[in-house]
Amino acid sequence: MPSLNLPAEGGCRCGRVRLRITAPPLLTMACHCTGCQRMSASAYSLSAAIPSEAFEVAQGEPVIGGLHGASRHYFCPHCMSWMFTRPEGLDWFVNLRPTMLDDPGWFTPFIETWTSEKLPWATTPAVHSYAALPAMEEYGELTAEFARAFATGTFATSGSAG
Repeated sequence: MPSLNLPAEGGCRCGRVRLRITAPPLLTMACHCTGCQRMSASAYSLSAAIPSEAFEVAQGEPVIGGLHGASRHYFCPHCMSWMFTRPEGLDWFVNLRPTMLDDPGWFTPFIETWTSEKLPWATTPAVHSYAALPAMEEYGELTAEFARAFATGTFATSGSAG
């Protein structure tokens, strides 16, 4: 698996909004919920949970799109690329769409969520699968397991949940 070189930069499709991250993700994910399917116009959305202090908008002013609810989905105001999400009540990380980075080749989803809503043909190489979301008490071990796998550049096959 290619490695993530930090700091890493990226931007929207038109380049008017640029991002920078300075730390590795806490967790990587694919979400199969119907909301993500519709916002991404794909079978699932991809996310890399970046620590908030390691994420910055380096250029431009993203705007809120999607449902305009408590979880804020940020888009480029010109090309409307869905760039990142700030989930409600979870201020310590930002869910970056990893394909916004200039070099997303390092990305592999470690968990997949909302498989209860996935399209029948959609598959990912995720190590863990959940019908909805992992229980809050599971995130500590998931992030620790992900950190070990990310540090070695491999995702060991283990059991699935959910």
